[in-house]
Amino acid sequence: MGEIIAAGIVAHAPTIMMSKEDRYELNKGKEISLVPGLHRLKSEVLDVLKPDTIVLLDTHWFTIVEFCVTAHSRRAGLFTSDELPRGMKQIPYDIKGSPALAHAIAERATQAGVRTTAIDDPWLPIHYPTVNLSTFLQGEEEWLSVSHAYSGEPEDFLTVGEGIGRAIRESDKRVVIIASGSMSHRFWPLKQIPLHESSDPIHISSPEAREADLERLRWFAEGNHAAVIDSMPEYLRHAPEARFGHYLMMAAACGGRDWKAKGRQFSDYENATGTSQVHVWFDKPAEGWN
Repeated sequence: MGEIIAAGIVAHAPTIMMSKEDRYELNKGKEISLVPGLHRLKSEVLDVLKPDTIVLLDTHWFTIVEFCVTAHSRRAGLFTSDELPRGMKQIPYDIKGSPALAHAIAERATQAGVRTTAIDDPWLPIHYPTVNLSTFLQGEEEWLSVSHAYSGEPEDFLTVGEGIGRAIRESDKRVVIIASGSMSHRFWPLKQIPLHESSDPIHISSPEAREADLERLRWFAEGNHAAVIDSMPEYLRHAPEARFGHYLMMAAACGGRDWKAKGRQFSDYENATGTSQVHVWFDKPAEGWN
């Protein structure tokens, strides 16, 4: 029997790929907490757990009529972001895949009721949530990425997550799920962005979005995932990244409304040009996820 051995919301903000000097200049002479947080996740969690596979829920891989999952045996090359080609350019990546698990996820999510397809096309683009986090966190384990159907509703994300969880349990893999994305996710208008690049959360797009994020961080700390799931219609008004599908898929894979794991932060709650950024990790309780 396979199992999910840990899970977390992990920020992929482009600032983590900047040089230390550029990060300090952008952030009034100090480090953003996301970078040391990623180093701690690697040394304190992943290097200890040594998972077989990381399933990364990639909020920048946009699909429309279905969900998709990467089924390559390996992906390698150089990545330049089309969104931010000046800052993220020619980043090397070499990622071992998990084709059998990818096909199992696609099968089980489709059976659950949402069409999901395993894709092994060698020309399939890769996206920076996967590249950025693998740069910091990759070890010897396999990695696969799951897309976000931008036509999806919360129910669809929960259904796909249920399929992911079932496929993992039926496998022989010890899996970590990484939901890579932010919480509230509105940018400042272009001309105002230079005024809001510090990590201080006062620069989050609105006080209401900031308070909604902080409420959910409190629920994460309590292990109250039912409250997060049940309040999605309200939270969607604050434009969480990818309609918070990364969190919903992760939560459903781990037990949905019955998931009780408490979150611990591996970073501060920070701003990035109006969007919220934070690392929240959920260790598997001794008594199990539910």
